[in-house]
Amino acid sequence: MKITLLDGKEWDKKELLEKASDDDFYYNYLGRYAFSSTSIKNILSSPKTYSHILRYGSEESQALRDGWLMHTCLLENEVFEKQIFVDVQSKNTKKYKEAKKEYGKVFTIKEKRSAERLTDALLRNDMVIEKMKGTEFEVAEVGEIFGFPFRAKADVLRVGSDIYDIKSTSALEGWKYSADKWGYDIQCYIYCTLWNIKPTRMGFIIIDKGSLDIGYAPATIDFYLRGRDKLQKALRQFERCFMDPEFDLDQYYLEIEL
Repeated sequence: MKITLLDGKEWDKKELLEKASDDDFYYNYLGRYAFSSTSIKNILSSPKTYSHILRYGSEESQALRDGWLMHTCLLENEVFEKQIFVDVQSKNTKKYKEAKKEYGKVFTIKEKRSAERLTDALLRNDMVIEKMKGTEFEVAEVGEIFGFPFRAKADVLRVGSDIYDIKSTSALEGWKYSADKWGYDIQCYIYCTLWNIKPTRMGFIIIDKGSLDIGYAPATIDFYLRGRDKLQKALRQFERCFMDPEFDLDQYYLEIEL
């Protein structure tokens, strides 16, 4: 199977998947030339934001740092243990800045303990343990959806059967609204399509960062279809803003009703 990326280069899917196991290739090259649920959400909310991130990259928020560290602690502990942790009270300290200059990516001991706290709570929960049995972690996939290239990485995959995504939140009771805001329905559609898994076989394991309460949100057909509709709208937006040679993104604006 051949897949044509956004730079026009055609790849054999098997070769592309082999290279996707390398994080640098997956997040940098494929991050530019294949869509993901995040890039689709950015196109949908702001084509200028999508364009800016492609050109300059995106700043790493604290939420993204926390989420990545928790995921590695839970799913890739060997990666977690290799991280550089600095015993400081603030990232503004000289010690932290020197460590960052020397090693690049560094974390504080406070961030480490927070990730371990969340991981410990998840691994004490029988529902979580049951869903993780017989699964693979951090599995990459690539493919075409509506003629466009897409990439995805499943947190927890039971091949041919189930996909589970791990999320953390500051308000478990409001997660339903967060799922809509952050485009988790788009993620559901992309994942189920790429892995050819029924929507009802995907679910989100959620942990509240404050209380450590754990929730499970099974995807529904309506959730999946809502994601499909958003994705199609985003692709139309992409075609208009980035494939039409006569379109000037600098002149793009939104009409807002008062």
